[in-house]
Amino acid sequence: MALKDQIERRRTFAIISHPDAGKTTLTEKLLLYGGAIQSAGSVKGKASAKHAVSDWMDLEKQRGISITSSVMQFEYDGYCINILDTPGHQDFSEDTYRTLMAADSVVMVIDAAKGIEPQTRKLFKVTAMRNIPIFTFINKLDREARDPFELLDELEKEFGIGTYPMNWPIGCGVDFKGVFDRERRQILNFNQMHHGQEKIKPIECELTDTDKLDSLIGEYQRRELVDQIELLDGASFDFDLEKVRCGKLTPVFFGSALMNFGVEPFLESFLKMTTSPLPRATKEGNIEPTSENFSAFVFKIQANMNKAHRDRMTFMRICSGKFERDREYYHIQGGKTLRLSQPQQLMAEERQIVNEAYAGDIIGVFDPGIFSIGDTVCDTKNKVTFEGIPTFAPEHFALIEQKDTLKRKQFVKGVEQIAQEGAIQIFHEPNSGMERVIVGVVGVLQFEVLEYRLKNEYNVDIIRNNLSYQHIRWVKSPDIDMKSLNLTSDTRWVQDFKGNDLLIFTSEWNINWALDKNEGLILEDFSKE
Repeated sequence: MALKDQIERRRTFAIISHPDAGKTTLTEKLLLYGGAIQSAGSVKGKASAKHAVSDWMDLEKQRGISITSSVMQFEYDGYCINILDTPGHQDFSEDTYRTLMAADSVVMVIDAAKGIEPQTRKLFKVTAMRNIPIFTFINKLDREARDPFELLDELEKEFGIGTYPMNWPIGCGVDFKGVFDRERRQILNFNQMHHGQEKIKPIECELTDTDKLDSLIGEYQRRELVDQIELLDGASFDFDLEKVRCGKLTPVFFGSALMNFGVEPFLESFLKMTTSPLPRATKEGNIEPTSENFSAFVFKIQANMNKAHRDRMTFMRICSGKFERDREYYHIQGGKTLRLSQPQQLMAEERQIVNEAYAGDIIGVFDPGIFSIGDTVCDTKNKVTFEGIPTFAPEHFALIEQKDTLKRKQFVKGVEQIAQEGAIQIFHEPNSGMERVIVGVVGVLQFEVLEYRLKNEYNVDIIRNNLSYQHIRWVKSPDIDMKSLNLTSDTRWVQDFKGNDLLIFTSEWNINWALDKNEGLILEDFSKE
């Protein structure tokens, strides 16, 4: 198959949601359709001891939430699909943000009973800023739900984009009868006993066919459906594919991922509406995905995915051209050529060596410690540099040290490797070494993950003392004497492990004090590329 054909059949998207909205369940149902897995395990299901295939970390399985982003690839109806399953918990929003940088479109899962929740709002706004296609799956219609018009209105008001319901729910909870497909003028009938075991055959039914509708959904729900569809057809946004593809209009689908209801029609419509891999910005200009020259950027690093090998995996999004195993490529930030001899495509923790991959694909490569998030890998003769991925400013800080002083080597290795993944940021007080490390995180649950991983992956128990700092700033004054700064007693001078000076503060008031009392002091918001 020609390079252009291979790339045009690829679809790479991220799935985002608030915790418990059904994101991982939807992911598994999509994998079922592609034959990537044979059965789905509910993350918290009581009927099964299985866990979600996209959750690979033991702590994820214990808690029933996604903590890390997972990558899965499968084939469906001629398409090659790359799914990026993201953490839903707000404490891991930085990992989700990086993953969004590798996606060409986004599927947002919303709980029909809860609507837009705080974390959905934050992630959705980040997505909307990138102007990439956004598709909405309103989930759990088999349970009691809010009025669908209210949900659409909330979406439009919160995010300033249009909505276009592709189908429309007929009741909810115990009265849920299915959905009406607006385009095909068909009804998908819901059966509680179905459990997604076979494909539901749609029933063609015009709204004017009163007798047929009454037999399917009853007179009361027929009247309600007719009124609602008339209102939608007359007052809602018109469907416009161009607006969908630039993130100005979100197609909305209603269904139940757990019951596997409405998932396949969603997948089929989504694949037709979303785009193949998009051009990417580099410092040298936009690069087309169908360019003959290979290029990729690093968006995720994960240590110890495989307990047997204790290795470190770097995830790259291919942006242009074709990747070939054992060819030499150029690592821009490292300034040297390298040969990636064991590239892999992944199904959560399952791996498969690949000989070739194309723009839109995600590959994992073994990393001896040379890569950082945002790095570029490209052809040796046609060098490009992708714009870096900003790092979020930490909002919570803690002082950590190992309990057993004989395990200093493991402690240092563990803290440094986890920091290189971007999950935490580490600092130290000048001249203090690595015996005591100040850790900064975006969300407090990351502290728990850090403790768990140090214990289970590096065999190190730690003592953690939470600190009251909330703000961090780079010191950008070229000639200032840090030791002579006039600071409040609760302001702390720290350095990162490149030796850069930073100040951490307990309040905005302390930041202003430092600037007022120290002539020539220049502070810069924390964000690095």
